[in-house]
Amino acid sequence: MSTRRISAIFEKDLKDLLKNPMLLIPILIPVILALTFDRVTRTPEFPPAAAYIIIGGLFAVVTSGTILSMMSEEKEKKTLRGLIGSPASLLDIVIGKSMVTGIATAASLIVSALIVGIGTFLNVKTLAALILLFLFFLLLGVSMALFSKSTAATTGLLMPFSFLFGFTPMIGALNIVPEDGIAGRALGQFPVMQALELHQGGSWTSLGVMAVWTAGAALIAYLCFRKAMKDG
Repeated sequence: MSTRRISAIFEKDLKDLLKNPMLLIPILIPVILALTFDRVTRTPEFPPAAAYIIIGGLFAVVTSGTILSMMSEEKEKKTLRGLIGSPASLLDIVIGKSMVTGIATAASLIVSALIVGIGTFLNVKTLAALILLFLFFLLLGVSMALFSKSTAATTGLLMPFSFLFGFTPMIGALNIVPEDGIAGRALGQFPVMQALELHQGGSWTSLGVMAVWTAGAALIAYLCFRKAMKDG
């Protein structure tokens, strides 16, 4: 791992983010969603399921979406291939790019949490869950960017993955699939649902399940990186 390479990647991505207003728009989406839910619910305590719809959407749209957009744009300009072929390791690339994505995610998350009630998120279990969610969606975005062939393909990938992984609590709230069915039980093991369960007083086991999801995302990102190196 090279601090110099990480710093160079971070500085380049930060400049690209500030130059492209389209990359800044997703940061506002969870905030608008939080304000909308706050107006609709009008309860003293914000419903946890609604809060995690916002949080799941935030990580899907801001975390996965930001790094996916930046990497897919570089892929189209042929600069990503040069970066992958450079001495920079996968760890250098992911850390360098995750710093910009992390700033965007943190800004959107803090404002959204202030709207829904930040006090409920200030405990060790919930903070650990949020860190794991960030890593999972970050690695998911990296994998999609490396796997897709074009910018259009990345958009096509992001939409179903955002709905399935980011808005999982909404699937449960709308009763799209029966909770006691096989599909319902499977969705209950998804990262955001496990974070919601932990928030509602679940055991540390939920963090273990989320850690497994994150490790799986890391493995997929590594395999996609290796494939991109061979293709390059």
